[in-house]
Amino acid sequence: MPSSVSSSETADEPALDAAFFHRWLTAAAAAISREATRLTELDSAIGDADHGSNMQRGFTAVTEALEKEPPGPPGAVLILAGRQLISKVGGASGPLYGTLLRRAGKALGDAEQVTVRQLADALRTGVDAVAQLGGAAPGDKTMLDALLPALDALAADGGSFAAASEAADKGALATVPMLARKGRASYLGERSIGHQDPGATSSALLFAALAEVASS
Repeated sequence: MPSSVSSSETADEPALDAAFFHRWLTAAAAAISREATRLTELDSAIGDADHGSNMQRGFTAVTEALEKEPPGPPGAVLILAGRQLISKVGGASGPLYGTLLRRAGKALGDAEQVTVRQLADALRTGVDAVAQLGGAAPGDKTMLDALLPALDALAADGGSFAAASEAADKGALATVPMLARKGRASYLGERSIGHQDPGATSSALLFAALAEVASS
């Protein structure tokens, strides 16, 4: 497959194979490791001060599992990653991120290659499952506030991962003035205002890694 994915690729052009997904998750693990301290600092203001360490542990387990098991089709790669996150990450982050990737993987099925559009649709299936699991909606100051804008941008811009990453970053930043309505942060009431949501921030890192791998 090509080493990069252009925004001009259409939904009927197979482009992304298991190796691409493997590189994406490896890049995501590296990004989360680099930003683990920041994620924990954000979480210390409105959460349990463990988001960075939890996510780092989970994605380290993901990369280790991918090294041990030959990558199957893209869907199987995501399912494997989701399973690791659920089993290794404490608190709400493990079930939420694990659900996101597992449901997306199941939506991709057994296809050996998928298009950008198919990946976007699969991720939206995963995000819908996350929303149902957490009972959250846009504006509640959660990971959805980064994930949903990213997927909207991906759909609107013809499959541009760079546009999706930019939208996720903006979505994470937009959580600063929000009042938290879900999760640990919601217990703080108005004191949650003025702080960036750590889950939205780590979600933006996933899309940043996706854009990085697609452009390499």
